[in-house]
Amino acid sequence: ALRDCLSSFLLQLKTSRMCEFEEQVKEFSAKLALVPIPPPGPLHVVFNLRPFQIELPSRLDVDRPVMDLDLHLPFLCFKPEQILEIISSILMEQRVVFLSTDWAKLTLVAECFMIFIHPLRWQHPFVPVLSRQMLDFIMAPTAFLMGCHTSHFEEVAEELDDLVLIDIDKGTVLSSSSNRLELPDVPLTAKDCFIFQAKGLQLHYDLDVCRAGSHTDINELRAHRRQWQRKVNTVILNITLELTVNIFSEVCDFLNYEHRVFNSEEFLRSRETTDHEFYKKVLDTHIFHSFLRDRLNQKNDAFTLNINGLFHLIFFFFFLPIKTFKLPEFPPPLAYQYVQSYYNDLIKELSKAISTSTPDDSALMARFYYLRGLVNSVAGKRVDALRDFQSLYKTDMDIFPAKLLNVLVKSLPAEERRMAERRPDLKRLITRVNENERERARPIDDGTVKRFELPKKHLHMEDFVRRVQESGIVKDHGTIQRLFEALTVGQQKQVDPETFCFFYNYWKETEGAAQDVDLPAGVLEHLVTDECVYKLSSSVKTSHGVGKIAMTQRRLFLLTEGRPGYVEITKFRDIENVKISSTPFLLLRIPTLKIKTSLRKEMFEANLKSECDLWHLMIKEMWAGRKMADDHKDPQFMEQALTNALLMDAVVGCLQSQKAIFAATKLAYFDKKKLEVPMMVPKTTSETLKHKINPSLDQTPPQAVDVLLYTPGRSAERLIGGNPKLWCALSNGKVLVFDAASWSMQKNSVQNCMLAVNQQQLWIGSKDSFIYIINPWSVSCNKQLTEHRCEVTGLALEERTDKFSQTVAYSCSEDGSVIVWDVSTLQVRRQFRVSCDRLQCIQIHTSMLWCCKSASHTAMNAPFYYIITQNLTTAISQSEQLWAGLADAGELCVWHCRDLNKPFIRIQLKDCAGVVCMIKVKNQIWVGCQGKTRGKIYVVNTDRYTVEKELMAHDDSVQTLCSAEDRYVLSGAARADGKIAIWKVE
Repeated sequence: ALRDCLSSFLLQLKTSRMCEFEEQVKEFSAKLALVPIPPPGPLHVVFNLRPFQIELPSRLDVDRPVMDLDLHLPFLCFKPEQILEIISSILMEQRVVFLSTDWAKLTLVAECFMIFIHPLRWQHPFVPVLSRQMLDFIMAPTAFLMGCHTSHFEEVAEELDDLVLIDIDKGTVLSSSSNRLELPDVPLTAKDCFIFQAKGLQLHYDLDVCRAGSHTDINELRAHRRQWQRKVNTVILNITLELTVNIFSEVCDFLNYEHRVFNSEEFLRSRETTDHEFYKKVLDTHIFHSFLRDRLNQKNDAFTLNINGLFHLIFFFFFLPIKTFKLPEFPPPLAYQYVQSYYNDLIKELSKAISTSTPDDSALMARFYYLRGLVNSVAGKRVDALRDFQSLYKTDMDIFPAKLLNVLVKSLPAEERRMAERRPDLKRLITRVNENERERARPIDDGTVKRFELPKKHLHMEDFVRRVQESGIVKDHGTIQRLFEALTVGQQKQVDPETFCFFYNYWKETEGAAQDVDLPAGVLEHLVTDECVYKLSSSVKTSHGVGKIAMTQRRLFLLTEGRPGYVEITKFRDIENVKISSTPFLLLRIPTLKIKTSLRKEMFEANLKSECDLWHLMIKEMWAGRKMADDHKDPQFMEQALTNALLMDAVVGCLQSQKAIFAATKLAYFDKKKLEVPMMVPKTTSETLKHKINPSLDQTPPQAVDVLLYTPGRSAERLIGGNPKLWCALSNGKVLVFDAASWSMQKNSVQNCMLAVNQQQLWIGSKDSFIYIINPWSVSCNKQLTEHRCEVTGLALEERTDKFSQTVAYSCSEDGSVIVWDVSTLQVRRQFRVSCDRLQCIQIHTSMLWCCKSASHTAMNAPFYYIITQNLTTAISQSEQLWAGLADAGELCVWHCRDLNKPFIRIQLKDCAGVVCMIKVKNQIWVGCQGKTRGKIYVVNTDRYTVEKELMAHDDSVQTLCSAEDRYVLSGAARADGKIAIWKVE
């Protein structure tokens, strides 16, 4: 666009006199200053600058620069292999010099490479054009990327030995010290994929249009060329992004987000040996450190979407149809009154565009609001600008101009500020801007990234927990505490650095040895896909022959000697008994491990000698973990038991003393836990329970499951991410999505309620008084409703009378405020207040809105309301009845909706300390409670008012319930348990 503007200006200069030059430059600059820059997204600005109609593009997203470049130019100058060499040089922060006889190519090509490495960002001097007088810049003792004329090649090459010299005209990449570049190649897999895709690019515009007729209009021709260029740019961006993902995607597996640690040694160990040199150089660069900082800050950019399995969204966003907005003609004299008239005309055009936009196209409407706010602010209409920016909350928060708004609020004169504060929405906006400014003024963490290092001093419990979590060995706090007890048996309660080092190295060595176990194909046929050998004994004599005992996460088997073969010993779930005995051998007695299984009459025996005690402990722990995993339908128990067994092995290996086996018993968690009465699973619970999942698996410490919501998928969208999703709001403010991806709220707020309004909107009520609106398909949140002033406690959806009626939603906050929303426009239809101490939730039934309060229950219909005094926590409607639970007692109350004077029914819940949540499924009411010892679920028949089932659900109170198409019920527990249980509905 800038080139087009300058080309237009050159035409004017050709017919002007020299004395008019300065005035024409001022006029040209003033015209360009009247053009508002469009925000990121699918809207470009078009304006006339004769003889051209110029299109000013926007950025694709907030994190990308404006893509007004021909990204295919480097592919015309270099082969794909050379492009990879240049990218590798940039990633390794070499001193790079571009050379060309054409000054324009220097900037264009250098800028293209800056885009190719996105989301990594160049951190050093970037000077794509150096004049002869500036050539001494190349002597800088730091990494840089510069460009100069080819005539300076020899002069530049002689100065330094380690420059990367890139001749754009010849298409060569050399080193100033030799005729070839001696730098490590990018990883082979990423290299081959990039070269294959790059060779398939269609880079020649003339070949694409040779079959088309000639354009008679220059603007039509230019528009066609822009469309072709955008298509090519999109393909190139996808290829370069895939290159970055292929190189760095597994970096995130070695990050500890809580302690901001990157385990570089383990990452390198996981790479192919041939790629080590490349990664060693890249991992020490500023560009990679910045990239790590973005990952630890959980930046939600294209890279994150890709590794979370949402690449289809990137593809979709790149190919969104582009809309254009035509600016009015520039005023002939650029005097004040004419400029103000231009601004007024521009505001009118934007207002017209807003009024003609449909609510379904909120992204486009948001861009119009943004542009109108921008123009209002420069036109001096500050209050109008605030209104426009306030509208972004309901259209697209991603383009909210926080810095501009801060300047705008500070510049408000006293009278205009009073005018703005008379409107509640603008007053709230000003308050938020001031709060955000104070937050920015506070000293914050510099965002440094630490590399994992072994300790150099003694570790007490707290330091030990942190070090183990940083190492990536295990995250669970309880497991680490038991490991601490094991490593400090019989000594002062601190771990010396030598012991920690021995333990860490032994753990990593055994982990590496397990990965190196090469099983014959005949053995692999007996194992399932994800099954691995984690422990291998020495060669021993057994009742099945001589060989090595192998332990996987599922079974024990014998790897026979000679011609390696497979003899199954047992699956862990089939074990009936494990014990140690001794077998006579000459004058000695050899320790022998005996295993009794349900599938064989005879016992398996193995003369494990000195390994016997350790194998006995490990097998018992795995057996107990398998039994508990099956009883509780929770596969995490088995994973944790495997971790415990491997920790036992590492403890015994690093201590190498008589107390080693006793120390390892400290880690036998499940073997001790299986005999405890609270861990026993009643038959009814076991038959109803389908599965358990742990959403806090990567969270330290575990979080409570505050809200669950199931959204069914649409078969037509299954191929592009339209699968059913389970939305899980945790107590730390994060929202996890199963089974698509995980996504975090921008604000660390705590969610109280969720509501699937339609297929495009998922509403989340929060303690910070906002309602966040998520697009279930893209898993993105860019809209907020800010009208509530207190914690949002409830959401409800009014049933549509017919398919043509508008959808209406209700929300309530703890101060008793209830707001009625038009879902399509997100406008407030009505607002009223219920007098109470705390409004808990709302339900719509029989054309009435039922409000559940901490001290009473209110039914509202028009201006009339009825109050029934009870200490209620939640309520749901069923037929002509209203069911409610008591927060401080195990009791349900059932009212007759048509006659509130009729005596209500009481249903007692045995061993229940208080009702927390309820849902209706078929002809049942599922009630989540805080039990006297554990969290319980009661299944109540709505016809007979009797408890049909009493389920021992969780180790803490049941916080939330949701239904999955009336086939399953999902329950979430408080922090001490923190898991989600899936129950069958009968």
